[in-house]
Amino acid sequence: MEKDLGKIKKNDFTDIVIRIDDFGGRPGVTIREFVTGDRYTGFTKAGVKIHAADLPKFREMINSITEKDLEVSEAAKEKAESFKKPFHNKVQKTLPEKDAKKDLDEDASDASNEESNDESEEETEFEDY
Repeated sequence: MEKDLGKIKKNDFTDIVIRIDDFGGRPGVTIREFVTGDRYTGFTKAGVKIHAADLPKFREMINSITEKDLEVSEAAKEKAESFKKPFHNKVQKTLPEKDAKKDLDEDASDASNEESNDESEEETEFEDY
């Protein structure tokens, strides 16, 4: 037995589907994500099953939610706005061309010195045996 009760659009590729089913021989309400994509279309593991025995309690909890419960406080609005602002106002500076080339040359030189040091250590390791 499967009966889709409805769906809520989460984004362009995902819906939240609410259905009655008896998966695994246990009837209940399943709330699960359903994705539509190039590589896979179907239900994901993301979701929950409310067993029939728990449905009255679940319904009671859902029905206890009021519009006032879902109102966003001023503090929460301010906090959300703070996430939209950049973390810093610093402007990244670019080095003049000659300084940038000098830094690149130094980095390359450091890297080749590290490689030659690594080779020496490896040789020393084998000489000990």
